[in-house]
Amino acid sequence: MTLSARWLGQAGFVLTAGAANLAVDPYLSDSLAEKYAGRLFPHTRLRPAPLAPWELPPLVAVACTHAHTDHMDPGTLAPLLAAQPGTRLVCPRAVVDEALRRGGVPASRVDPLRAGQSAGFGPFTISAVPSAHEERVFDEHGDDRYLGYVIDAAGTRVYHSGDCAPWAGLPEWLARMAIDVALLPVNGRDAYRRDNGVPGNFTFDEAVRLCAAAGIGTLVPHHWGMFAFNTADPAGFDLGLADRLGVTVQLPSHGESMILRGRR
Repeated sequence: MTLSARWLGQAGFVLTAGAANLAVDPYLSDSLAEKYAGRLFPHTRLRPAPLAPWELPPLVAVACTHAHTDHMDPGTLAPLLAAQPGTRLVCPRAVVDEALRRGGVPASRVDPLRAGQSAGFGPFTISAVPSAHEERVFDEHGDDRYLGYVIDAAGTRVYHSGDCAPWAGLPEWLARMAIDVALLPVNGRDAYRRDNGVPGNFTFDEAVRLCAAAGIGTLVPHHWGMFAFNTADPAGFDLGLADRLGVTVQLPSHGESMILRGRR
């Protein structure tokens, strides 16, 4: 059995192991363009969604890393979960109320996770790790509002960070988990976007260095090519740095699948 990943654009992927599928952070609507029309950052898509929410394959679960709309989209989740009544919704415990509203499902279909917790869905095991969307943010119970997920399936261990920038202790946390492939956002960050409500993520170089520090052999850079104000140019990715640090870069193609290979 192999593990493949289809890039849906932005941070969205469908992972496939055998006949089972798991979606992470799918954004397949124009919710943000409608919300921010006429504003400073209009969120106009640079490329169309590769399919409609109801055209996704049967999913054992859809996992959302946090409550930003391009990761927890009501325009995607509600029709998807209505079309697939057996699909579970995974989210950080700190944002479970937002997940319930946006997914339009009862609490019995939601699996909230805290950092350090794991849950199984068919051949997939999801383990939650903290993320820092420039900084870690906690709810009143001390639970992270931003999570990443380490996903085990078909002998491969994949890390999807959600939105994340470097934070102290992340390389060590990941190194203990023996990860094969990292799906990391590389649109970077700056004061202008942050001051206007758009916190940022890793740069490409930071993503490569994280993989090298954590012993992760393969990087799949994403979160580029969707919105003009919040993207990165893959032509500028320093593949030489990745080569020098022993990190293989698999550049995803919009709407297409790639095989993710483990080392175990």
